[in-house]
Amino acid sequence: MSDNTSNNPDQNTNSQWGGRFSEATDAFVQRFTASVMFDQRFAKQDIQGSIAHATMLASAGVLSEDEKNLIITTLNDIAQDIAAGKFEWSIALEDVHMNIESELTRRIGITGKKLHTGRSRNDQVATDIRLYLRDEIDVIAHELTRLQQGIVGLAEREADTIMPGFTHLQTAQPVTFGHHLMAWYEMLSRDFGRLMGCRKRMNYSPLGAAALAGTTYPINRELTAELLGFSAPTRNSLDSVSDRDFAIEFCGFAAILLTHMSRMSEELILWTSAQFDFIDLPDRFCTGSSIMPQKKNPDVPELVRGKTGRVNGHLVSLLTLMKSQPLAYNKDNQEDKEPLFDTVDTVRDCLRAFADMIPAITPKKDSMRNAAMRGFATATDLADYLVRKGIAFRDAHEIVGKSVAFGIEQGRDLSEMTLAELQQFSAEITQDVFDVLTLEGSVAARDHIGGTAPNQVRLATVNAHKELAAR
Repeated sequence: MSDNTSNNPDQNTNSQWGGRFSEATDAFVQRFTASVMFDQRFAKQDIQGSIAHATMLASAGVLSEDEKNLIITTLNDIAQDIAAGKFEWSIALEDVHMNIESELTRRIGITGKKLHTGRSRNDQVATDIRLYLRDEIDVIAHELTRLQQGIVGLAEREADTIMPGFTHLQTAQPVTFGHHLMAWYEMLSRDFGRLMGCRKRMNYSPLGAAALAGTTYPINRELTAELLGFSAPTRNSLDSVSDRDFAIEFCGFAAILLTHMSRMSEELILWTSAQFDFIDLPDRFCTGSSIMPQKKNPDVPELVRGKTGRVNGHLVSLLTLMKSQPLAYNKDNQEDKEPLFDTVDTVRDCLRAFADMIPAITPKKDSMRNAAMRGFATATDLADYLVRKGIAFRDAHEIVGKSVAFGIEQGRDLSEMTLAELQQFSAEITQDVFDVLTLEGSVAARDHIGGTAPNQVRLATVNAHKELAAR
């Protein structure tokens, strides 16, 4: 889209609303209050809304069929010019709506001036921004689904790969890499639900609310809502033009999504370090150092982690923007677009990067397994074993604690001790204890819904594929 925005300081009159004023707008104020530099982004949606409005005006007898057809044809021509970068944007015309309407009038004369009958820029911008965000939500939903598909595919392949599970970033119990990945899937599934809920709640048409009180013309709001793919018209004209809940809700979704992706990023960054050495990221998602030739930096996860603060800031910005506004529309609301636009761009790009990167991760299975062997990851399994032998859990806990202390002293894991060494802590321990002290035995024993057993991981991926296919 062209950004050839006119900045002529002599253009101090806006013919669309200048009849009320006795002097021209100050050139600086004109630039300060203009939004066309950024709201031209939804020119496509502005034209869609105008076409629906013209169609409705013709059905109501406000426009003739010839006038309607001329308006629609010319609007489509303008849309093509905008897409081709041939449209000249003017700060003097303030915003995307008046730029397009002015060009329409320039091309077809007085008929173009009839288009604005029965509407205001207030309901026009409220309609445009909903149409724009709805389109972007659909793109983001696709990228989010693609990321989840990549996670599920990797989890399927790594359902048997053992790694340490952590609490407090200390080795806690062995889990499978596939199980860990499916935890990411669950986080993103909640995000997807929030995104679809936002889309559903925002999909109502404010067009026809006019400035704040509706219009005296015989408009048909149900028709314009239907033409634009909305579920129905909004129900209160004051609320229609001043509501920005949907933008706040989208930014809330985005903040939670990026928080989840930041947590994922932190794990990826740790796992690629020499200290963990759990995975390898493809070179195309990393960079090197200008001075240290051995370095391979996980730039994509680091950037996603960093962009989380940016998105959180946009959410706070919109909440603060709306917190003191009386009904109905106020100029403050011009400030809703840049935070929203940047949030959309950031979320879309982060999801695309992760959706491309995650399926290409190469796990280092030996490193993961060796790490799980350290830190006495099967200590809880030994306690559970003793409980099944009839020992109270608190007593079993103490017995295992002493066994671990002995292992630390000897530099050996529980599974590496002899039966005699283990029996010095409890006579109830017999040869079958080694079935539960192995990593494979530990993960396989957690064979229930939500457990880390490999067959439960595979079942979870099957269900995930069904969920994703049903979207």
